[in-house]
Amino acid sequence: LTRPRTPLPFDTDDLLLAGELADRAAVCIDNARLYQGARNTAVTLQRSLLPDLPPQQAGLEIASRYRPAGTTIEVGGDWFDVIRLTEDKTALVVGDVMGSGISAATTMGRLRTATSTLADLGLPPTEVLHHLDKITAGLEQYATCAYAIYDPHRALCHIAVAGHLPPVLMRTGEPPELLDLPTGAPLGVGGVAFEVTTIGMAPGDQLVLYTDGLVETRHHAIDERLDLLLQLLHRPDRSSEETCDRLLDTLRDPDDHDDVAVLIARARPWPRP
Repeated sequence: LTRPRTPLPFDTDDLLLAGELADRAAVCIDNARLYQGARNTAVTLQRSLLPDLPPQQAGLEIASRYRPAGTTIEVGGDWFDVIRLTEDKTALVVGDVMGSGISAATTMGRLRTATSTLADLGLPPTEVLHHLDKITAGLEQYATCAYAIYDPHRALCHIAVAGHLPPVLMRTGEPPELLDLPTGAPLGVGGVAFEVTTIGMAPGDQLVLYTDGLVETRHHAIDERLDLLLQLLHRPDRSSEETCDRLLDTLRDPDDHDDVAVLIARARPWPRP
């Protein structure tokens, strides 16, 4: 150490101050390393629970994104999945366990596994949500979920939601619209009936599923954010992959305290029986 402004040597007080500054700097560096290490572990855990989706299913082109919370080391409870069913059908799932941390991530993992098992049984969306509701209640947790089954042979999509934000339907040549679905209660409330809605999906039509981290903020009304979402989706020339990136880049604040999942399914031509 040197003094740039005086030739006087350091005294005992100067050395004590320098030592204290060095100790505090070391603690700050250690804390930063621990924080980054814990965050990396949390993100790795969360991503390991999410699927590695193929770009295409029977009659569908799939695009998806997941981003963890920007300013927390805790894992979140958002998940999505695309499940191949019999008769060329596909199940599309997006869900969000309330809260964060290991408890939310554990519940998310259990619900995702249960959803896959129930889907393999060929159950309709309302029955899948009914069983997930019972499972979530048994875990003393709450979650929202949107569950859809797409049938490429009939070009129909059957959707039911449990307290989840409405999906967006993008029809070729028409402005995007929020689907007017019966909202239903969140999973875990127990004893609540769910309703299914059936929509047609012609080749080129897209269904956009997302979690609340994409549109909810502390500073804007939810209706305002949903309107912005529709505006961003009003670009039919974009690919589904480009649309995912556009939504996250525009709507997502890097400092947000919530994770976000986006799933887009575009209908493709498929031979009917």
